[in-house]
Amino acid sequence: MSFSTYWETQDWDDIRLSIGAKTEADVLRALAKPKRDLEDFKALISPAADAHLENMAQQAAALTRRRFGYTVNFYVPLYLSNLCANACTYCGFSMENRIKRRTLSADEIERECHAIKGMNFDSILLVTGEHQTKVGMAYFREALPAIKRHFSYLAMEVQPLEEAEYAELKGLGLDAVMVYQETYNRATYGEHHLRGNKTDFAYRLDTADRLARAGIDKIGIGALIGLDDWRTDSFFVASHLDYLERTYWRSRYSISFPRLRPCEGAVQPKSVMNDRQLVQLICAYRLLNQEVELSLSTRESPAFRDKVLPLGITTMSAASKTQPGGYADDEPELEQFAVSDERSAAAVAQAVKAAGFDVVWKDWDPSYSG
Repeated sequence: MSFSTYWETQDWDDIRLSIGAKTEADVLRALAKPKRDLEDFKALISPAADAHLENMAQQAAALTRRRFGYTVNFYVPLYLSNLCANACTYCGFSMENRIKRRTLSADEIERECHAIKGMNFDSILLVTGEHQTKVGMAYFREALPAIKRHFSYLAMEVQPLEEAEYAELKGLGLDAVMVYQETYNRATYGEHHLRGNKTDFAYRLDTADRLARAGIDKIGIGALIGLDDWRTDSFFVASHLDYLERTYWRSRYSISFPRLRPCEGAVQPKSVMNDRQLVQLICAYRLLNQEVELSLSTRESPAFRDKVLPLGITTMSAASKTQPGGYADDEPELEQFAVSDERSAAAVAQAVKAAGFDVVWKDWDPSYSG
C-alpha cells in the first residue's frame, strides 16, 4: 500500500467541482466543528469561505498558539549544485536553460557553512538540482557528514531516492527531507516535466512512503502553486498528509505552499493565487491539522510574511540564496529563482520579535520525537 494506490481512486475533476460546490452552510458547519475532516477542508478552501476569512484567521491563530506557542523556527537553504538532468518548464535549473553550472567542492561547502553559521542558523536545508550521477549518493556521502559537523538539524531537498538510501543518509546525520509533488494532476505534471527521471509521476508520489519507512524524522510535502488549480492541488496535499499521518505516525510532517516565482525560462502560472487566497489556504491547513508544521519561504514579500506570521506559520527561511555558493560568493546568474524577501537574517528575526514571537534557530532534536 502506498499513497499512489489511494491517489488512483480519486478523480481530479470531481474533486475540483466538489470544492466549487461548497456553500456558506458548509463553511459555517466546518468552522463550528472542534475537529475537521477532508470534506470540511474542501469548504474552507472554497470560494464560499472568503467571506469568513476573519473567523478562520482568528481560529487558526488560536490553534497555532495552543500547539506551538509564540515561537518560529528559522532555517536557511544551502544550494550545493545547480546541475540537473531534468527538463522542467518552471525551474531555473532545468537542463535546457543556458546558465552557468556549478557544484560545490568540499572547500566551497566549508566556506558556505562558515558564512551561514555567522548568521546564527543551526537548521539547514540542502538543495540541489536532480542529477543522479554527478550529484547523487556518492556526493551526499561526502557532503553530509562535513555539513552536519556545523549544524544540529539537517534537511534535504534533492531528487527522490530509494528507501535504503534514505536510511543510509539518516545514519550520516540526515533529519528531514522535503519532496514536493509540484502538481497532483498527472496530465499537467506531464506538461511541465519533459525529460529526465522526474517524468516518473508515481515514483515521486510515493517518495514520502519511502522516507517514512526509512525512519526520517520530518517529511515535507506540498504543491507548486500555479501549475494547476490551486484549490484542487491543495486538497491533494491535505489528503496526502492525512494518509501519511494515519500510516506512518512516527514521523513529523510539514507543508509548504510555494507560489511560482520568476526564473530563467519560466512558464506563466495557470492558476493565479492572490495574497488573500494564500492566507485562506494557510488558515485552512491549520484548521484541518493542529500538529502539522507550516513553512513560509522567502518567495513571499517581507510585508506579507510579517502579516501572515501569527495565523499558522511555524517555520520560516531567511536571508535565502538560491544558487550554489550564494553566501560566501554571491553569483545571481546561478540562482534557481528570484527571492522576494531579501532582508538579512537579523532583520527578519527583528521583525519576528517585534510581532511578539521568539526565534528558534534550531529544530527539535530527534531524541525529543519519541
